[in-house]
Amino acid sequence: MAAEVLSRAGVAVDVFDAMPSAGRKFLLAGKGGLNLTHSEPLAPFTGRFRQGDGVGAADAVASWLRDFGPEAVRGWAAGLGVQTFVGSSGRVFPTEMKAAPLLRAWLLRLRQPDAPGAAPVRFHMRHRWAGWAADTSDSIAAGACPASAGGVFCFETPAGAVAVRPRAAVLALGGGSWPRLGSDGAWAPWLAQAGAEVAPLVPANCGFDVGWSAHLAERFAGVPLKNVVLSFVDGQGRRFERRGECVLTATGMEGSLVYAASSLLRDEIAAHGHATLHLNLQPDRTRAQVLAAVAHPRGSRSLSSHLKSRLGLQAVHLALLHECIDSEALRDPLRLAAALQTLPVTLRAPRPVAQAISSGGGVRFASLTDDLQLRGMPGVFCAGEMLDWEAPTGGYLLTACLASGVRAAQGVLRHLRGGEQAGGPSMPPGHAGGL
Repeated sequence: MAAEVLSRAGVAVDVFDAMPSAGRKFLLAGKGGLNLTHSEPLAPFTGRFRQGDGVGAADAVASWLRDFGPEAVRGWAAGLGVQTFVGSSGRVFPTEMKAAPLLRAWLLRLRQPDAPGAAPVRFHMRHRWAGWAADTSDSIAAGACPASAGGVFCFETPAGAVAVRPRAAVLALGGGSWPRLGSDGAWAPWLAQAGAEVAPLVPANCGFDVGWSAHLAERFAGVPLKNVVLSFVDGQGRRFERRGECVLTATGMEGSLVYAASSLLRDEIAAHGHATLHLNLQPDRTRAQVLAAVAHPRGSRSLSSHLKSRLGLQAVHLALLHECIDSEALRDPLRLAAALQTLPVTLRAPRPVAQAISSGGGVRFASLTDDLQLRGMPGVFCAGEMLDWEAPTGGYLLTACLASGVRAAQGVLRHLRGGEQAGGPSMPPGHAGGL
């Protein structure tokens, strides 16, 4: 997105990508249906974002979204010939539900722009950034690039090391999730060395480990819990409560309902070593109705058969009850009824960041100007998930990433114009800057 804004302004842009083809994480995001954005009004939309250090980040993300928000995303897609629709949950998808057609159209327009005066974007694949090289030549002999703050950008390629000296650069290196697609967080120490404050990368929108018994792990891994309410109150009194669906795994729990609460759960575990959430397995019944059903005489029937008959419980619910409460509670109608609507599940650890949908942490906003330029490195801008913000799934992540690209590109344009006004070196004809 940064490349598109710069290209349309007539700036020649070079995109260096470590992967063999562009947009691999974009394609992964659309594997089950590309959730581009969300249809809710801008005010609640901007309220979905969370920051690690809380210093200026809320206002920063909101300001990006005022420039390029959910409606702008839909308009951008329409401009590429891809129409969108609003699903029942309010999420916005392409009509074909796929990411590939949108990405193909986008890459074609970047390479062959249709706007008057726009400059083609040049892509350099299999170019993995390896830090800054102290050497100031335009190229470096084949071999490992020396990583040091300052100097030129050094890339490792199949043909050897390559160095580039752009007028300005946008770093959009991702966080730490899905490292096989390129976002492995290797950049963090280089930026810290250059003087940026970088918060450790942590899992966001992630699953958690519980430590189930072998019986539950073997028999119920992959089984969904539908129509349940997850509630949680952390040590600071912050409360989360939502109805939805989650999935049991061999080690614990994951799924949209768990992801929505993941930042609070993760931080609670970091502070106290564990986090206990509660599940309401009977959200459509009152407490009195559940107690009456549990206390109803069951005769010769087993407890499992009784609960299935009276409350519609399935085997997975019964397994959870045996897992999370003691045998005495199972025999006590009052305690059992309470557990069915406030079942305690203690989480021990978040899944590793490499397995998370997204990551938190990254470059802190205190190290950035409003244009997302690194304060200690004029001409170097940062965008996307490598910044210290996080959001739930539902189109929020992708929209804010695109919006941050727009903001960074606008900053590059201001930086280049400022350089010209200040008597900086003139830009070569047809190559006004580099990315």
